[in-house]
Amino acid sequence: MPETSELHLAVALDGAGWHPAAWRAPDARPGELFSAGYWADLAREAEAGALDFLTIEDSLGLQTAGRFASPDDRTDQVRGRLDAVLTAARIAPHTTRIGLVPTAVTTHTEPFHLSTSIATLDYVSEGRAGWRPRVAASPDEARHFGRREFPPLTQENVTDPAVAAHLSDLFDEAADAVEVVRRLWDSWEDDAVIRDVPAGRFVDRGKLHYIDFDGRWFAVRGPSITPRPPQGQPVVASLAHADVAYRLAARASDVVFVTPASAEHAAQIVAEVRAAENYSERPLPPLQVYADLVVFIDEAPGTATARKRRLDDLDGADFATDCAVVAGPPGELADLLLDWKQAAGLDGYRLRPGALPHDLQQITGALVPELRRRGAFRSGYAESTLRERLGLSRPANRYGAGRYQIGAA
Repeated sequence: MPETSELHLAVALDGAGWHPAAWRAPDARPGELFSAGYWADLAREAEAGALDFLTIEDSLGLQTAGRFASPDDRTDQVRGRLDAVLTAARIAPHTTRIGLVPTAVTTHTEPFHLSTSIATLDYVSEGRAGWRPRVAASPDEARHFGRREFPPLTQENVTDPAVAAHLSDLFDEAADAVEVVRRLWDSWEDDAVIRDVPAGRFVDRGKLHYIDFDGRWFAVRGPSITPRPPQGQPVVASLAHADVAYRLAARASDVVFVTPASAEHAAQIVAEVRAAENYSERPLPPLQVYADLVVFIDEAPGTATARKRRLDDLDGADFATDCAVVAGPPGELADLLLDWKQAAGLDGYRLRPGALPHDLQQITGALVPELRRRGAFRSGYAESTLRERLGLSRPANRYGAGRYQIGAA
């Protein structure tokens, strides 16, 4: 393989791993899934490999056996999870450089609460926070809150005009939620906290601003109760499978995770993402596009494939998900990552370990050294904040120094 420019590499953490039978692997830690120590260990392992950031999955309903599946009665798969934002805040003191990007649902959740929790995470982590907004379209999750009724969502009816309109509304609502959150992050100027003890003034009230957002779903006056985060704007990352989600990412996000099945498919998706950016007249820097891959990695040829097959047998089905599933030695995976990057113009990858902690340890201990040998991944951390690591400048405050009138976009 020829030398190539460095790529970004993140890891997606979820329970015992992305395979539904991963909790039954010999080196799994199912008794610790709901402990802080388990998540801290995973975060430290990811940081040992100098990965850009980690993401933590979350939802408003129990896990199910499929993307469109209703709640089920299965007891042979992991059910239950910890709150992702609280988990990220808990593990932040156990790490020093890796970015922390929890998932938090925009549907049913007030953006004011989201803004303060992610801003707090940015303070706790000293500028390493991000956020993955998630849409919750399930009628079962809507019934947890009792404020709205949602239509059933299945693989068969997802293209029905009424269901498609409902999904479009949810993604538009999510875009507005992110906009409210971003404005609330800016509602305090960077130097609003003055701590002038002799004068008895802790804040300069003239540097706190109403955001006066008035939209279809939200009417929020502001300001936030939390000063502007250390990064100014924590990184916002979206997972997108189709055009409606590409449009959300184009309107609201800094990074988008996509789910290609091949290099050619990745190139097609990148083109669709760029078209969505052009359509949205995006005010933010160009989206960074990361491909999601589920990975099973072992040095010995055939071992990773055999390990996945054993888990498939335990689960009673061949594992497949919304993105490509790759099983093999680290050298083969490195070939794939570099090939897809060159063919599609990807910025990086978010790797989903098939089984934890095994495949995370293989990412940091085998794949990362292989990529470094090829000049494709850095040797350590040079930047202190997540935005800096991703090449994103610290944005100016939209309300500061007369840049915008209060309430302007």
